[in-house]
Amino acid sequence: MSDSTVFIPPANRGRGGSVIPPLLLIPLIAYNFFAFLFMGGNPAGWSAQLLSIPMVSGQIWTLTAGDLIVVVGLICLFFEVLKSTNTGRSSVIEHMLSTVVFVVFLVEFLLVGAAASSVFFILMMMAIFDVVAGFTVSITGAGRDVSMS
Repeated sequence: MSDSTVFIPPANRGRGGSVIPPLLLIPLIAYNFFAFLFMGGNPAGWSAQLLSIPMVSGQIWTLTAGDLIVVVGLICLFFEVLKSTNTGRSSVIEHMLSTVVFVVFLVEFLLVGAAASSVFFILMMMAIFDVVAGFTVSITGAGRDVSMS
């Protein structure tokens, strides 16, 4: 008699079992919050100076509100790319949610006057890079997981 026992491994433990919402929602929500509540829907408010620091070179470095939210977006994009390296069932859902966030960015950019700024455009480009990078990393990783015997 041969033993025909089939072993079914446990579910993906530690490999992306839970869905983490897209982190680029943070700059999207922050942009809308500040643009509508504090800037009255005027995209020119993002050029407001927040900080100025005299440099050793004699020049003054200034940080604007737009610069700050772009930096927050870059940090979120970094962690989004790290998240996209997970291969699991939840990664497909996360990619779909990232695509939805990009579509929200695009629709808002085209239809809402407060989003007609270079700051919002740069954030929107980060969202599309997140979508493309996520799918690219997942497809590349999936190709490596397939082995021919």
